Amino acid sequence: MNITFHKIISGIVTLIGVTMLFSCQGNLEEIRALDLEGDDPQAEAKGLNLTYTDSGRVVATLKGERMLDFMNKNFPYYEFPDGLEVEFFDKEGEKNTITANYGIVYDKTGLVDLQGDVVILTSDSTRLEADQLYWDQKISWIFTDNPNKIRFPNGALNEGQGFDANQNLGNFRSRSNVGIQIIEDKENDE
Repeated sequence: MNITFHKIISGIVTLIGVTMLFSCQGNLEEIRALDLEGDDPQAEAKGLNLTYTDSGRVVATLKGERMLDFMNKNFPYYEFPDGLEVEFFDKEGEKNTITANYGIVYDKTGLVDLQGDVVILTSDSTRLEADQLYWDQKISWIFTDNPNKIRFPNGALNEGQGFDANQNLGNFRSRSNVGIQIIEDKENDE
């Protein structure tokens, strides 16, 4: 009787195992979704150093200690929790640099949120410092409602609360500011 009981249990275990094996016909995306915890990224990159080129010309570089890929979310984004540095090169090879302690790039909107010691240094030595800065990649526009400081190559200084500007700071509108403006006095030869 002991042999029969053992054969029955063994048969039931085998039947359950075979049933489970043949019932596993799932979608790869469903399986991946099950593997991810609620707020976990789908991928993580460390020691990031990317170079973007266009027709063989370097257009931009991106460096970061760590990037988290949340493209699996309903509103997909990339997060740089340990900071980032981006260098942009124009057609003449002039470089503009952006650094921040934290960054997040929203894929659908093209909006970039930079936070913590944000610094933009343009090729003409204009320097912008802010605690937080937004960059709309689609319209090449940067803006903030937070305190900021802009130092121009001629010595002019602008400290304000909020501004909007094109991404090379050639055209900016400050909402409220205090600063030092340098005005050149040109003599008329008439």
